[in-house]
Amino acid sequence: MNAADAVARFQKAFDAQDVDAIMAAMTPDCVFEDTSPPDGVRHVGTEAVRAAWTALFTASPHGVFTTEEMIVAGDRVVARWRYSWGDGHVRGVDVFTVRDGLVAEKRAYVKG
Repeated sequence: MNAADAVARFQKAFDAQDVDAIMAAMTPDCVFEDTSPPDGVRHVGTEAVRAAWTALFTASPHGVFTTEEMIVAGDRVVARWRYSWGDGHVRGVDVFTVRDGLVAEKRAYVKG
């Protein structure tokens, strides 16, 4: 599976807020860096990353991520997105690293 397909699989699971499917799309030593100010929080390993996704979806069950653009460069993918909830939204980018057809790292950055 190439990097674009791996990220598309991840994003499909993410859009469905399916934590089991998200984790199945990630490596066992996965890393997620969130957008918490000022520099984000680094979550390492399946247990920590699973907890971060669960917390996000619990806190914002109606939030919607929309991918606006995806740029693929070898094992790296940059996705520009918009996250909407209720009356608000933010824009940001994710920098993915793919290994063996799975997302190994997802580093998120937000504007503002």
